[in-house]
Amino acid sequence: MSKLKNVRVLTGAAMLLAIAVILSFFKISLTEVMEIRFSNIPVAVAGMLFGPGVGGVVGALSDLLGYVVRPTGPYFPGFTVSAALSGVIFGLILRKKLTVTRVVLACVVYQVLIGLLLTSLWLHILYGAPVWTLVVSRLPKELVTLAFHIVVLTLLVRPAASLTRGMKKEEPVS
Repeated sequence: MSKLKNVRVLTGAAMLLAIAVILSFFKISLTEVMEIRFSNIPVAVAGMLFGPGVGGVVGALSDLLGYVVRPTGPYFPGFTVSAALSGVIFGLILRKKLTVTRVVLACVVYQVLIGLLLTSLWLHILYGAPVWTLVVSRLPKELVTLAFHIVVLTLLVRPAASLTRGMKKEEPVS
């Protein structure tokens, strides 16, 4: 986590964390256990800009702070793990080279691993519904969310790439 000693990285991560917490207030509820959320977009951008470690920290903290500020059900640590993994996934895939193809790949990996599989597992543990029933019922929602994430993150690729060029100079926090 030596990256967080850089003033620009720390400031950028903190701003993205704040945006993620604010966006966690907004959701589109489809059923009792299915909703479309927007708070993972800033987490993806944190991973994209600062790498998997910072992306994971922003993801985990956004889930924890979002729950503390405005709880929307029982706290479950699995969702915190999913939020952290989302920052790691986007950081691993998008940190080296920012292209539209990589954005699509990152979004597909995120939606399948986190949105479809892990979330279904967490909901199974919480509510006891069969995992494969959850996976099948969540598939249409995940396809819509996938398209949304691809469009939004593709629009953010060019501005994010220009931001990362300006963050090469190290400015440690004293």
